[in-house]
Amino acid sequence: MAKDGAKSQEDYKLKDMKPDLGEKWPHGGQRGGSGWISSERVASTYDLVEQMFYLYVRVVKAKDLPPNPVTSNCDPYVEVKIGNYKGKTKHFEKRTNPEWNQVFAFSKDKIQSSTVEVFVRDKEMVTRDDYIGKVVFDMHEIPTRVPPDSPLAPQWYRLEARRGEAKKRGEVMVAVWLGTQADEAFPDAWHSDASSVQGEGVQSVRAKVYVSPKLWYLRVNVIEAQDVEPSDRSQPPQAFVKVQVGNQILKTKLCPNKTTNPMWNEDLVFVAAEPFEEQFFLTVENKVSSAKDEVMGRLISPLNAFEKRLDHRAVHSKWYNLEKFGFGALEGDKRHELKFSSRIHLRVCLEGGYHVMDESTLYISDVKPTARQLWKKPIGILEVGILSAQGLSPMKTKDGKATTDPYCVAKYGQKWVRTRTIIESFSPKWNEQYMWEVYDPCTVITLGVFDNCHLGGSEKSNNGAKVDARIGKVRIRLSTLEADRIYTHSYPLLVLQTKGLKKMGEVQLAVRFTCLSLAHMMYLYGHPLLPKMHYLHPFTVNQLDSLRYQAMSIVAARLARAEPPLRKEIVEYMLDVDSHMWSMRRSKANFFRIVSVFSSLIAMSKWLGDVCYWKNPLTTILFHVLFFILICYPELILPTAFLYMFLIGLWSFRFRPRHPPHMDTKISWAEAATADELDEEFDTFPTSKGQDVVKMRYDRLRSVAGRIQMVVGDIATQGERFQALLSWRDPRATCLFVITCLVAAMVLYVTPFKIVALAAGMYWMRHPKFRSKMPSAPSNFFRKLPSKADMML
Repeated sequence: MAKDGAKSQEDYKLKDMKPDLGEKWPHGGQRGGSGWISSERVASTYDLVEQMFYLYVRVVKAKDLPPNPVTSNCDPYVEVKIGNYKGKTKHFEKRTNPEWNQVFAFSKDKIQSSTVEVFVRDKEMVTRDDYIGKVVFDMHEIPTRVPPDSPLAPQWYRLEARRGEAKKRGEVMVAVWLGTQADEAFPDAWHSDASSVQGEGVQSVRAKVYVSPKLWYLRVNVIEAQDVEPSDRSQPPQAFVKVQVGNQILKTKLCPNKTTNPMWNEDLVFVAAEPFEEQFFLTVENKVSSAKDEVMGRLISPLNAFEKRLDHRAVHSKWYNLEKFGFGALEGDKRHELKFSSRIHLRVCLEGGYHVMDESTLYISDVKPTARQLWKKPIGILEVGILSAQGLSPMKTKDGKATTDPYCVAKYGQKWVRTRTIIESFSPKWNEQYMWEVYDPCTVITLGVFDNCHLGGSEKSNNGAKVDARIGKVRIRLSTLEADRIYTHSYPLLVLQTKGLKKMGEVQLAVRFTCLSLAHMMYLYGHPLLPKMHYLHPFTVNQLDSLRYQAMSIVAARLARAEPPLRKEIVEYMLDVDSHMWSMRRSKANFFRIVSVFSSLIAMSKWLGDVCYWKNPLTTILFHVLFFILICYPELILPTAFLYMFLIGLWSFRFRPRHPPHMDTKISWAEAATADELDEEFDTFPTSKGQDVVKMRYDRLRSVAGRIQMVVGDIATQGERFQALLSWRDPRATCLFVITCLVAAMVLYVTPFKIVALAAGMYWMRHPKFRSKMPSAPSNFFRKLPSKADMML
């Protein structure tokens, strides 16, 4: 059993790889008879992936095609054939000069033919398609194209007729060349390994890049209203305001006084996305009874009519007329007549100085404010090569056979990327490279592997639902990467299921973080992670939770409307929509994280106890000598402590991590979770496990415990950041701290201790006028240190 446990632990760890990265082109004459390439050439744009060669055939158009002698029409299409692989263009009806402009890509590793045949055929509805002509290319005569050379120019080729026929068959414009996945024709090409996909599924197979919608916070300050009249004018109304933006509905509190001129002065905050499709819909309502609300007036406005605010300066308030409809059937046609008898006082603005969070701050990937004019220059470039996967689990059955159609999604900042889908493969090779601009190194990139269930065939997933199933996820914190180093690792794909923890396979990645300005990056460590509006006018914890959920819903809805769609289940999994839900397993994991943090203090107290009890006489004597020196010369206490931390930091440099951290099953408490705990974690919310009373109590317990879990996790995060100071997990932060310790030690050695103590005390007790609302540089530095939160499953 112990051996099995050790083996599973090894399976769950990162593995080093040595892939053959970079584009290495053959010498002239080795491939292709043209001899265009005279020396080996290495391209830099695709240097984080393994090179894959493809034979490309671009079919542009045809002319002077002969009509069918029977129908006197021509419905032409082109069929490209290489060995057993066939690709077809769409057909045109009644056109002798058609234009297709379509590219076919055939993987060179799977080609078992020495010729490329391009057939032009006439589509027949009843009988067999009629042969018009063909062009044949010899594989050994096909040229190789090396980017960044311009695309190969297509040429006109006369179509060959069948033997014995002398009739003119027309011409076709074609270009044939050998290239790699770096070719710009690659993303939109028809691929031979996806030839079985038909119809709408063709779009979902291709690689795509998506951009999250630009999100704004809409702040509505409801101040007061005048002359609001209920239907029963003998009773003054107890009014409240309800505002709706899209699916978001918020209400003010009831005005404490029953009056026709109510006052609230409350802030309601919503999330809105550009382009602004939703309307701003406000109603002033009267609380007639506990079960009945009466609308007394309403206001409808487009969102782009409101002012955009980039900082904390106040926005001018405005009075808006409320639309009020007439009451009663006796008024006849006048009941739809607008009456501007009441109005409302509002201060509404679109906040551009905040970062609208759609993901947790523990593994946030974007920290820029909404307004582009507030963005700083990027400090680095992140490049990720999504190489391949190994040993993927079967996710569905197709025609009675277990199979998987995997693709990978990566999310950093506003940019989402999706690789092409490799059909029916447990060991897919994508070899696609993507790049992001980095504005803060203390951010996390998330990559997920999924099974494509929308290929238009008869596939059926394991759970029977038509959703893209999760295969696994990887998170990498950029600050744990050394600059300009290529990391090539195989990451285990771990998924927690109702039956326990399961390894679904491994994904191979190549990652490089390039620093554009080291000084600027070090400067960022002393500055807040989020824009300053988050600190000058912060949101409450409840607001942040609600707004994050709304932002995630909007992003999921917008990306689901792309073509092909990035579906809701993918966006939710990548953004960890359920991370705030109660789980006994997570609570245990956070508790033991705290225990681990405090274990070092316990070890220190034990060591002091050993010194006091003379367990090691030599250590005790040395400690006594140091103690007497510090008592006689108290000014040496602080510099000695800083020097000691500096030396510890230098000593720990030898043991610094050599690879990015990954999901840790022990920290996540995933292997030790019982069946009952997993059943609770995967239970629906609200629960479906009992009677009404039990259900109510259980849901209440989960809600409260979820908040406790977050608090415990936050405490653990702070402790782990202390540990990260000297662990070299974030090499730049530790280097900055170690150098600061050295400088502090030198300054404190030459500065009298009394002056240092006086200055520190006076600074600590300084007047509020000299205090800034912004966090201090040491506080900002500490908050940017990595914790183990991004390693949690």
